Amino acid sequence: MILLKSVGPNEPQTLPAHLEDLKLRFSEFKLDGRLHRAIESAGFKEPTEIQRRAIPVVLSGVDLMASAQTGTGKTAAFVLPALHRLLSRSKKTGAGPRVLVLTPTRELALQVNQNIRQLSRGLKISSGCIVGGMSYQPQLKMLRGHVDVLVATPGRLLDHMASGKVNFSRLEMFVLDEADRMLDMGFIDAVKEIGAAMPKPRQTLLFSATLEGPVLKVATQLLRKPERIALTTSSQRHKLIEQVMHHADSKAHKQKLLEFHLQSGLLFKSLVFAATKHGAEQLAKVLRAKDLKSAALHGDMSQNKRKQVVENLRSGRIDTLVATDVAARGLDIKDISHVINYDLPTVAEDYIHRIGRTGRANSKGSAISLVGPADWIKLSRIEKLIGREIKREVIDGLEPNSGEPRKASGRKAKPAARKTPRRKTKKSIKTGVSKGSADSASTPVPYKPGSWRKAKSAKKPMKSRPRRKAA
Repeated sequence: MILLKSVGPNEPQTLPAHLEDLKLRFSEFKLDGRLHRAIESAGFKEPTEIQRRAIPVVLSGVDLMASAQTGTGKTAAFVLPALHRLLSRSKKTGAGPRVLVLTPTRELALQVNQNIRQLSRGLKISSGCIVGGMSYQPQLKMLRGHVDVLVATPGRLLDHMASGKVNFSRLEMFVLDEADRMLDMGFIDAVKEIGAAMPKPRQTLLFSATLEGPVLKVATQLLRKPERIALTTSSQRHKLIEQVMHHADSKAHKQKLLEFHLQSGLLFKSLVFAATKHGAEQLAKVLRAKDLKSAALHGDMSQNKRKQVVENLRSGRIDTLVATDVAARGLDIKDISHVINYDLPTVAEDYIHRIGRTGRANSKGSAISLVGPADWIKLSRIEKLIGREIKREVIDGLEPNSGEPRKASGRKAKPAARKTPRRKTKKSIKTGVSKGSADSASTPVPYKPGSWRKAKSAKKPMKSRPRRKAA
């Protein structure tokens, strides 16, 4: 999302002094003049903090790893310098992409491609998108032609690479967008395979909501002496988002709490998160039966269907979207007033990404979490991550019958009994790493077509013990 202020068509042409100052600061980026004209034709833009700090670094040609909260305009921070580079003629001949942008989801890939086309309007720069859930043939046709910027999701890109349809000989810039989410989704091996297939002399940029744990490890493998910009940490809360929680005794109690909020008339557009695809479908169906305009969004839907559902929310044909975490990144709807966690996320960091769908562009938002009996451990992890306790609220007539668990409420819990060491878990089919191990994915695996989907399991043969001879 490009967060930039614009001057409307009916507003006076003379800009206020503080906007003139911002315009001068924007011009100090030393972007190509043609790019400045393209930006101005889309409306006057005010750079965000991440854009002001990252763009000069990227223009200098060094590698960069940067973090900022969701909705702060990270996309423009790499799109503008990439377009500036593309306005200079390549030293290498060919038709392959000069810039590759890798994103975790289809929605984010399509959004980034839309931003590129918006800012390159009137310029002779071609861009294309390769994502799953869409036909192969148009993508193959695009790869056979000339493309300057390629935006892709890891899985579909590797499919085309396996068939020899992707040419990286001209590649100059590699961008990992929303890198933390990409790793959370199990694409760590895919990212490494794609990085290994590219020429070494390149500029690599990594943008993420956080720069911690596995993200840092991947950065050390793919980036060369990168500059680092950290505008926020994972524990920093969204200051413009009011965060509250309701204690629910049961699933039926959760349902009543959700219906209360949706029927209150205080919600403009709401995004409700469910744990599973089936759960999202069922919940949306129940809400429609209550005459609430709602629809489900999840990964099993075709790309056209997903686009239609999102457009229905934008246009107001529905006002509640029940989604899995596929919508936690890349969903660009500016006026979502409320995010409701019907099911809390298993990964605490996903809570930050979820609530980041509201309170965008310096507007206020609300995040409501419904905490059932099985959610208290998840809640404690979230509160530890954000560094504070989420405000408890009780609705008249919907009070819980049970109290908050002792450990979750901050009281001293009894020491846990000592457990015997567990055996090492089998490798996850999706991620190719052992459960509970962040380092097990560091060993490179020789690439074979489709190997990102199913990691090889290395089972060691059991040693037979010698039988004891009878006395």
